[in-house]
Amino acid sequence: MTDLSATQGAARPWGKIALRWGLYVLLGLFALYYLVPLFVMVTTSLKSLDEIRSGSLIALPRDVTFDAWAKAWSGACTGIQCEGLRPYFFNSIAMAIPAVMISTVIGAMNGYVVAQWKFRGANIIFSLLLFGCFIPFQVVLLPMAKMLGVLGMAGTIPGLIMVHVIYGIGFTTLFFRNYYVTIPVELVKAAKIDGAGFFRIFWSIFLPLSLPIIVVSVIWQFTQIWNDFLFGVSFSQAGTQPVTVALNNIVNSTTGVKEYNVDMAAAIIAALPTLLVYVVAGKYFIRGLTAGSVKG
Repeated sequence: MTDLSATQGAARPWGKIALRWGLYVLLGLFALYYLVPLFVMVTTSLKSLDEIRSGSLIALPRDVTFDAWAKAWSGACTGIQCEGLRPYFFNSIAMAIPAVMISTVIGAMNGYVVAQWKFRGANIIFSLLLFGCFIPFQVVLLPMAKMLGVLGMAGTIPGLIMVHVIYGIGFTTLFFRNYYVTIPVELVKAAKIDGAGFFRIFWSIFLPLSLPIIVVSVIWQFTQIWNDFLFGVSFSQAGTQPVTVALNNIVNSTTGVKEYNVDMAAAIIAALPTLLVYVVAGKYFIRGLTAGSVKG
């Protein structure tokens, strides 16, 4: 009996090790599957057109060249203009940064009110905001276009900022509300006893505790706004188009030979900001999401 137990005990660690390595291999295969398109994009962008035509799709470049990157940035044609992605890239920056900041601040205030300052109809208002998160983009195109026309903001970057702020408030409110319900109500009561008002409590107590969920809101909103194409193509005009619209125009504008290396370089340039955001702050995004998952 003792020998049998010892044999079973020795077999279990080997079984766990085999299972663990099998899991690592499976995850590695999934990672490889998802990274192959990125690998192809990078290698293709570093090749000349002659090498692309004569070589393999997944082969490393024989002679690395950044000419395609330079052309994608400042020389590729988006229709009749050949300015590259540069002006549109800065349009996206001018649109995304204010929209992210405004929607995050408003979402923080809304979440603070709904979570900690109970009033009649608070749950109904929160439900309506939550419902707004699930309205498809296509449904709001016509009323949003009408509103922008009435306000005289059609085809402008401020108009795009307003569109993204309005559409993002529901998400940011949801994030901050779920986070703020985990903060003890006693803190608010104690602050009220000490004479602190609405804004004083928010700025001195809640905002300093909000760094994890602020990171979540900023990453979420920045990714949604930067990668948006539908609002950009619907509510912009020549000179105010975001980088996603310019990328689409570059890929679909062909005068002569199709330059796959330029298209790949342009796609990577357009995706770099969101990729860098996730690389730098990805772990904080996960922490912030799980921080408000215990209660609420």
